[in-house]
Amino acid sequence: MNLLPSMKAQKQAQRQADFDKALIHHEAKIGGQLFGSVPAGTRREFFCLDEHTWVWHEEWTDRAGKRQMMTTRYDVRPDGVLKSQGGNSYRKLQGEEARNFRMAVQNYCRQVLGDYDRMLAA
Repeated sequence: MNLLPSMKAQKQAQRQADFDKALIHHEAKIGGQLFGSVPAGTRREFFCLDEHTWVWHEEWTDRAGKRQMMTTRYDVRPDGVLKSQGGNSYRKLQGEEARNFRMAVQNYCRQVLGDYDRMLAA
């Protein structure tokens, strides 16, 4: 029994998973800067997790010196976008919030694709 093909496949799958993780991290960092510079001591990320899911994640230190964290998940569906914040139930985006989300996604796509175009041209 030859285990070499199986080990090669596992190694390739791990490399692909590591690459995908690095790619999401890179895109999340770009997305986190869409709304201005990120203050020192703050972590801000906005990224596309899969074809239906967007994530906004932010970590900061409050005035009392306590570390805070908030994750917002957006589920894109044919009939609209649902938002869940901090693990709460989903609610549908409407009005200005829906327009802001759409604009953020458009800006994200422009920034990320522009960044990849610059990398390929270098």
